[in-house]
Amino acid sequence: MWYYVENGQQAGPVSNEQLAELYQQGRINDDTLVWQAGQKDWLPYREFKNSTATSGTAAGAQTDEVVCAECGKIFPASETIRHGNVNVCAECKPIFLQKLAEGARIETGSLNLAGIGTRFAAVFIDGILLFVVNMVVNVIGGLSMGQAVGVEPKTAALAAQLVLMAINIAIGLSYETVMIGKYGATLGKMACKIKVVTADGGKVSYARSLGRYFAKMLSGMICAIGYIMAFFDKEKRALHDHICNTRVVMK
Repeated sequence: MWYYVENGQQAGPVSNEQLAELYQQGRINDDTLVWQAGQKDWLPYREFKNSTATSGTAAGAQTDEVVCAECGKIFPASETIRHGNVNVCAECKPIFLQKLAEGARIETGSLNLAGIGTRFAAVFIDGILLFVVNMVVNVIGGLSMGQAVGVEPKTAALAAQLVLMAINIAIGLSYETVMIGKYGATLGKMACKIKVVTADGGKVSYARSLGRYFAKMLSGMICAIGYIMAFFDKEKRALHDHICNTRVVMK
């Protein structure tokens, strides 16, 4: 999301596309100062117009959701107020304004990390859901394949098992990748009110979600040492969180 100067006043936030439309409408020009999270200073729009007119910068794409500087929870940027480099949700606004009035130092918000127990509960719920789905698929698929090729030939039975195993893996992979890539959480995580985010609190892409799925397999190897790591990490990161640079936070 972008902020810009209009008539001597800060305006925004607006998306990449909205900023490009403002330029086309003549409300801003090449010399208009613009700013987005991650920039040190306000800079002329000419330095960014090519990128904002197309797909936008990665930094801009990851500021749709922001971390509240007070409670550490994640909110859409449009539902927060911005002061300097920090965002504050509506619920924390009175406390934040009181701190400003008292001259307190304002710190950048930190992520409200989910507890290990909560994360385990989410994994347990997802495990049950996938187990039920896979059992139904195996029963239906096993009966269908058995009727098609006969249950006696051992090679046919083995082939059927391999096909069903591939289907089960595809279900788990698709479930994790799509849910986290689109919503930031699987059904189990939604039930436990937790979410997977990037290190700066941004949304996890589909590609990173896919990579995280395979990294979780690595975490489960060798007596689940990758998961045990979370107990000793200050940010409660398991091995797959380290590999994909993700965090699990409370919604």
